[in-house]
Amino acid sequence: MAFTTRVWSAGKFFIVLGALLATYLVAAGVSIRLALRAREVPVPDLVNRSPNEAAALTAQQGLGLRVDESRRPDPNIEEGRVLAQEPPAGLTTRRQRSVKVWLSAGPRATSIPLLTGETERASLARLLREAVTISGIAEIRSPDYVPDVVVAQDPLPTAASAAVTLLVNRAQQATSFVMPDLIGVDAARATAILREHGFRVTAAGSTPYPGVAAGIVVRQSPPGGFQIEAGEPVSLEVSR
Repeated sequence: MAFTTRVWSAGKFFIVLGALLATYLVAAGVSIRLALRAREVPVPDLVNRSPNEAAALTAQQGLGLRVDESRRPDPNIEEGRVLAQEPPAGLTTRRQRSVKVWLSAGPRATSIPLLTGETERASLARLLREAVTISGIAEIRSPDYVPDVVVAQDPLPTAASAAVTLLVNRAQQATSFVMPDLIGVDAARATAILREHGFRVTAAGSTPYPGVAAGIVVRQSPPGGFQIEAGEPVSLEVSR
């Protein structure tokens, strides 16, 4: 009986000890969580604040402030005020962390550069760098200007504007012809007409043909009905 009593007493001791240990661990976990939460604060909204105002707001939360030296243009936020921040407003973070901010350079005043005489590609790249919008590109096809070059612009250079329209000279499209059948045609007349349209005419030779008057086309290359572009060579064989 005494042995049973001792065993029961030891069991109760370990049960009480286990309960106390569990209570301690739970209390320690809750304490640690509360301590960590006590060190967490929400990040204030610093956008459109001056650097001094931003520093004051972050200091109230136990946070630091780090200002990036580079500035970005923005049409809606005054120069020198906060344009963006990291971490963003409302995010929970630990005390003593720094909030990084970027300041606005203010609305960027743009002036239209001189683009006349530049290639279309160079002009587009320059306008992109200058943050100028291209409102339109009109085209002409003229032999008086180099192909793919800006020949006019609106507005004119140095005008304050956010957009510009360009007039670009495109390369003239090659004109396609169907080669006529010149067999039996006077060679001199055929040569004159072909050269007027930009073809290069050469005489392949002259051959006597019984019953055919001299100076008549008897063979041609390319043949009649063949598709040919302006400027291509045409070879004629003429009777004599």
